[in-house]
Amino acid sequence: MELFGGSTGWFAGFYDEYLGFVSFIIRRWDQVIEYTFNHFSLVLTVMFFSLVLWISVGLLISRYEKLANTAFGIGNILFVIPSISLFGIFITIPMLGLGRTSAALALILYAMMPMVRNVYRGIKSVEWPIIEAGRGMGMSPLQILFQIQIPMAWPVIFAGIRVTVVMITGIATVATYIGERNLGRFIHHGIARESADMIIAGAVLVSIIAVLLDFILGKIEFKITSPGLRREQDQN
Repeated sequence: MELFGGSTGWFAGFYDEYLGFVSFIIRRWDQVIEYTFNHFSLVLTVMFFSLVLWISVGLLISRYEKLANTAFGIGNILFVIPSISLFGIFITIPMLGLGRTSAALALILYAMMPMVRNVYRGIKSVEWPIIEAGRGMGMSPLQILFQIQIPMAWPVIFAGIRVTVVMITGIATVATYIGERNLGRFIHHGIARESADMIIAGAVLVSIIAVLLDFILGKIEFKITSPGLRREQDQN
């Protein structure tokens, strides 16, 4: 049957060139499930510890200004280290070696810069008269922090979290070079075997994970952000 002035081979050629990775995913479905689960679990593990650690650091330096420049300097240095080099450093440390522990620790360090900076900026963005009003009502410093500053800083803090999640999801693919069995293996093996389908399949699946996690965080941000702050964001 003729199609667009040619034959059905037009569609076959289009499929082979642009959609061949779909058949690869179907053929390797068991591996896709395994690597996707491993990728998800690594990102979620890293984000859990990053949230606990780096939000605490961000809140701390917002209270003690002298620590802020030091924290930002350390975060910037860690962030510019090539990921494969940072992974390589961790595998040389006794008791860590190849595998998830080294990968998770390196990724947690990568999360420092965007998260700490955004927590600090968010807390500092709360206007001074609002804080003074809280003090005038007899609120303690902790009450001001948890009832005024953090709720008002959520949009900025969440911006840092969402950027970090997308970034970590992408960098996690490099962890395959130190033994992590995640979607990065498809990209790594695809490059080694010159298989475009394998590379595209890995890249598309990683992108889907990043978009999905960002979407979920966006919904969470909408739920916990006060209507007043949402209206202010929309106006800006």
